Amino acid sequence: MTLTGFLAYSAALGIAAAIPGPGLTALIARALGSGFRSALAMSFGLMLGDLTYLTAVVLGLALVAQTFGMAFLAIKWLGVAYLAFLGWRFWTSGITPETVQAKKGRGGLVSSFIAGLAVTLGNPKTMIFYLAITPTIVDLKTITLADYGILVALTLIVLLVVLVPYLALAAKARGFLKSPRALRALNRTAAGFMVGAAAAIAARQ
Repeated sequence: MTLTGFLAYSAALGIAAAIPGPGLTALIARALGSGFRSALAMSFGLMLGDLTYLTAVVLGLALVAQTFGMAFLAIKWLGVAYLAFLGWRFWTSGITPETVQAKKGRGGLVSSFIAGLAVTLGNPKTMIFYLAITPTIVDLKTITLADYGILVALTLIVLLVVLVPYLALAAKARGFLKSPRALRALNRTAAGFMVGAAAAIAARQ
């Protein structure tokens, strides 16, 4: 691959990642509800999902994805169900003044990571980018192992640059949420983001 090709891929990925979608809204909701660390763990799950699709495309697995469409469909609906469950949790209980600070247990971070992975694997926007757009930018017939390594590094860098400011700003807002009214608004907003992300994934073909 040439430098121009790498730059084109990075630019296209940056634009696609910055456009609000199920993954970004779910990430913001997690940052609002659980803080920076939990949202960062979720972002790592999102990035692993992106790398999964990138690897599939590089290995020529687009046809495999079509062949095993039921497996991808199952992943999609699992992601929808999990996001809907999180939305219900935020709406019915959410966070209280005692739990404004994010929980720091391992289970919470692992759960956030898995949620991010599930959202990305079931996100039609991500599927379209890697299975439809990337092949028009990257010459998959001539890509080498070194090219793939560079693409992986670029993917991680671009996603971090795009996602971290979003979750940092959302997590920062939690520090101002001290009153019951503000916390109620936070819970309802986070629930709306989660359910909205679930609905967006479910509605798209």
